[in-house]
Amino acid sequence: MPHTVLAIAQQPADGFAGWAADLVDTLGGPGAGLAIALENLFPPLPSEVILPLTGFAAGQGVISLASALTWTTLGSVLGAVVLYWFGALFGRERMHAIWARLPLVKASDLERTEAWFARHGTKAVLLGRMVPIFRSLISVPAGVQRMPLPAFVMLTTLGSLVWNGVLVMAGFLLGDRWDVVETYVGLLSKVVLALVVLAATGYVTLRWRGRGRSGGRGAGAAQHRRTR
Repeated sequence: MPHTVLAIAQQPADGFAGWAADLVDTLGGPGAGLAIALENLFPPLPSEVILPLTGFAAGQGVISLASALTWTTLGSVLGAVVLYWFGALFGRERMHAIWARLPLVKASDLERTEAWFARHGTKAVLLGRMVPIFRSLISVPAGVQRMPLPAFVMLTTLGSLVWNGVLVMAGFLLGDRWDVVETYVGLLSKVVLALVVLAATGYVTLRWRGRGRSGGRGAGAAQHRRTR
C-alpha cells in the first residue's frame, strides 16, 4: 500500500490537482467525495480533474473502484442539495423582484422559463447533471421551483452516477494518462460556455432591436398626432 499511495501523491505535484490528490491520499474515498461536493458548490473547481484522478487512484489500489464511485456520487448529491436549498430559501418572489430590475427582460420571460421548468424539470435535472457548467447550476432553479426533494435527490443521484462513472472509469483505464480527460472535458466546457454567450448575445440584440422599433413607432405616432 505505501508505494501505491506514493504513486498517487507524486503524480500531480502542485496546483488544484495536487490538492485533490492530497485529499484522496489522506482521506481516501471521503476525500474524493469532499472534493466533488466543493466542486458542486464552486463550479470553477474542475470535476474533470477530480474524477479521473480518483479513478487513477483506484487503479493504483489507493482506494477501491466501488469506493471511488460511491463517495464521488455522494459528494455530488450533497453539493447539489445545498444549492437546492439555496434556491428554495432565495424563493420565487425574490427572483421576480430581481428580474423586474434587470434591463432588457420582461416578467413574461421568467414566467415562460418557470412554465418550461414545470414541464421539463425532471429531464433538466437528470440531463443537466451530465453537462459541464449546468451540472451545478441546475440545482438552484429546482430549489426555487420547489421540486419535490425526494425526486430531486433521485434524479441527481442517477445523473451524477453516470457523469462520475464515465470520468472515474476513464481515469481508471487511462492510468497515468488520466489528465487526458481534463483536456477533452475542458474543451466541452468551453463549447458549452460559448453557446451560452452566443445565446445571451442574441437575446440582448433582439431585445435592443425590438425596443428600437417600438420606440420608432411611438415617435412616429406622436409626430402624426401633432401634424393632424
